[in-house]
Amino acid sequence: MSIHKTTPSRTSLARLKKAAALGLAIAGLGLTATASVQAQDVEVPGTIKWTIPFGVGGGTDVWARFFAPWFSEHIPSQPGFMIDNVPGGGSINGANIFAMRAKSDGSDWLGTSASTQYPAMLGDRRVRYDYADWTPILATPTGGVVYAQPSLGGDPESALAGLLEQSVKLAVQSHTGLELPVLIALDMLGVEVQAVSGMRGRGEGRLAFERGEAEIDFQTTSAYLSSVAPLVESGRAVPLFSLGVLNDEGQIVRDPAFPDLPTFSEVYENLNGEAPSATANEAFRKFFASGFTLQKLIMVPKDTPEALVETYREAALEFVDTEEFKQEADAHLGPYTPIVGDIVQQHLEDAMSLDDDLREWLADWLETKHGARI
Repeated sequence: MSIHKTTPSRTSLARLKKAAALGLAIAGLGLTATASVQAQDVEVPGTIKWTIPFGVGGGTDVWARFFAPWFSEHIPSQPGFMIDNVPGGGSINGANIFAMRAKSDGSDWLGTSASTQYPAMLGDRRVRYDYADWTPILATPTGGVVYAQPSLGGDPESALAGLLEQSVKLAVQSHTGLELPVLIALDMLGVEVQAVSGMRGRGEGRLAFERGEAEIDFQTTSAYLSSVAPLVESGRAVPLFSLGVLNDEGQIVRDPAFPDLPTFSEVYENLNGEAPSATANEAFRKFFASGFTLQKLIMVPKDTPEALVETYREAALEFVDTEEFKQEADAHLGPYTPIVGDIVQQHLEDAMSLDDDLREWLADWLETKHGARI
């Protein structure tokens, strides 16, 4: 386990100097005392340890280091942030340690990702944490797009028709990873998918697609825009649908990154004459919500004082609404606005609440369709 001081990524030299000076003071003096914030009658810790259950340089680590200076600047008393990277078990190790050791005085934060949510939802025996024991501060969404080889059809409708006529391959990291809701969606559409597992990342899945080893692929928004959009422009890939995004009411709507691309739900309704429903759709919605709408989360122990929780949320609401943040966030987060507060709590409680019948259906579906076990 190693602790790394955050490095501000702001464009303002004055802010960089200020953040650096603050960080040096914390690192050099090892400050742990709290600073009284009389205006809000709440004590904000002088240092916040942010546990990231992934290695340095990974997506969640970069995400935390992007947000840390913003929180430091907007939280009263401007606390310092120490990023505590605890990799292992696909984020399970670090989350387990946080669950056991985190203090409830506001000085301990946890950054989670879909690979932290999914094992808890699936009842992974290695999991020793419970999301019901944590309170969310902020969530950042992402989107995703499913696309196909042009040999199946030169436009979305003909490519989808081609998919329905043959078995196709999709390269995945794991049947129970981020691709899970995609596999459920494709099955609901009637696509016969052979999911070839063992990829070390979604990038390897894309390369398998580019080599012609897979007929379809899926990428999250940032990877799609940077690596797949050029394939589409050159006629080497045909976008089929996006997964969409959840609005505040919990409805799946079009992804702002792909406003002209239909969502999975729209494609399903167009094919079947009715909106998706039943158990499979419930499973899709829950894993889509926890893996995409809540793709990355900031969590604190449930017993953290409510005044501190509100202080952290108010700081987020303050900077999220600034033009400077919106401009800088576009490169890091895509065209998605972070979700703060009660809405996150509502989405999270709904997504994580799998009853025994749904989990049993999912286990049976995975083994029957893909020979995989939870």
